[in-house]
Amino acid sequence: MISKEVVISNQVGLHARPATFFIQKANEYKASIWVEKDDRRVNAKSLLGVLSLGIVKGTAITIIADGSDEEEAVAALSALIASDFAE
Repeated sequence: MISKEVVISNQVGLHARPATFFIQKANEYKASIWVEKDDRRVNAKSLLGVLSLGIVKGTAITIIADGSDEEEAVAALSALIASDFAE
């Protein structure tokens, strides 16, 4: 199991379109992946779960993955966030 903290820097945070991109990327991996904000942890492959965290610009989240491709999953999702979802 590995984890990485990242800060959301795109203008709208992790809502609607960016959240959809995030979830599509998470679903490319076999590993179990979670997003953690404060004391709440949700499945990163669930749109409703990710949206329920209310992640806005400047929010620090932790991406946690556990499975055969956990390192690749965390690296790819971190890169997607760092790219501001290619906005």
